[in-house]
Amino acid sequence: MSTEFEAAGAHFGNPLVEQRSLAAGEAVVELPDRSVVTVTGPDRLSWLDSLTSQSIASLQPGESAETLLLDPTGRLEHAMRVVDDGETTWLLVDGPEGAPLAAWLDRMRFMLRVEVADRSAEFLTVGAFEGSAAVELTERFASAPNGVPLVWADPWREVVVGGHQYSTATEHPAADWTYREVLVARGTDLSSLPHAGTLALEALRVAAWRPRLSTEVDERSIPHELDWLRSAVHLSKGCYRGQETIAKVHNLGHPPRRLVLLHLDGSESPVPPPAGSPVLLDGAEVGRVTSPALHAELGPIALAVVKRSVDPAAALVVGGEVPVAASQEVIVPTDAGAEANVPRLPKLGRVARPAS
Repeated sequence: MSTEFEAAGAHFGNPLVEQRSLAAGEAVVELPDRSVVTVTGPDRLSWLDSLTSQSIASLQPGESAETLLLDPTGRLEHAMRVVDDGETTWLLVDGPEGAPLAAWLDRMRFMLRVEVADRSAEFLTVGAFEGSAAVELTERFASAPNGVPLVWADPWREVVVGGHQYSTATEHPAADWTYREVLVARGTDLSSLPHAGTLALEALRVAAWRPRLSTEVDERSIPHELDWLRSAVHLSKGCYRGQETIAKVHNLGHPPRRLVLLHLDGSESPVPPPAGSPVLLDGAEVGRVTSPALHAELGPIALAVVKRSVDPAAALVVGGEVPVAASQEVIVPTDAGAEANVPRLPKLGRVARPAS
C-alpha cells in the first residue's frame, strides 16, 4: 500500500466520481482500519455456530456468511463477516472489534480443539464490487494460505436461508449489491489498481440500507431494529447466546426502535449533518443519525435509528448548527415483529353464557 493511499484514504479528490467507479466494479477501496481474527482446529465451525446467530457449522471452503455475537439479553456485541478455507475460519470485523473479539473467543474455548488469533497486523482488507477491478484484485493479490482465496462475498443482497426481512420494499436497494472484501498481505503494493476512498463506499452502503456495527449499533441495539435478520440470523438453527430475545421479539413483540433512510434537504449545504446528530420531531428528539453520506444520485442522505412510534410520514428535522429538514424512507416498518400469529385468548373471568 503506497503512502499516498494511506494519507488520503477518505477520497482522492472527487468522492462522487470515485463512487461511480467503485459501484461499476472499476475501483477498489483499501480499509486499513479493519481487523481479522482467525479460528483454527477441527471444532472451529461447530463451536462458532453454537455461540453466534447464523448457521455456519456446515460452511464449505470458500463460502461466505455473516454472523452476530449477542449478549445474553440479545443486544449486539460483535458482527463477523465469515469465510472458511477448509482449515481456518476467517472473521473480518470492524477495527475496534478485533482485539476484544479475539480475547472473548479465547476465553470460551474450554476443552474444544480450537485456537484463536488476532491476525490484523498481517492482513489488509480491501473492498470491491463485482467487475474488472475485483477480478484483478482477487487473481493477483488475494491471500490464499490454504489454497482458497480469502474473499468474503456480502450476503446482504438477498434474504439468506433461515433469515427474515422486515422491509416491505417492492425492490430492495441491495438487489444489485455485489460487494465483497478481499484479504491481502499488509504491505502489498496495490497502486496498479484504480482506487476509491472510504467516503465512496460509505455512500453506497447507506443507499443499500446496509447496517454496520461500528456505526448503527449502540449499547441497546438488537438485530431486529436494523433488519439484520435478513443476512446474519438463522431463526431455526437452535440455541445460542441471546437467542431467546431474537425469537421473542420476532414472534411476539416489536423492536423498540427502527432503522430509516433519511433524505436530507441539501439546499443550504450538500454536506450532510455528522453522525450523532439528533433527529427531531416537533422539537423533541426521536432518534440519532448513524451514517451520513453524499450520494452521487440521491444527494445528501443518512441512516438513522428512530423510535418505532415515529410516524413514517412525519416531517423530521436533523438538529445541529444549521437544522436540516428530512423525510423518511422506511426500512424497518413500525409493525415489524409479532410474526407468530398467536390467536388472541379470552380475558380471564369472562365466561361464555349459553343462549337461553
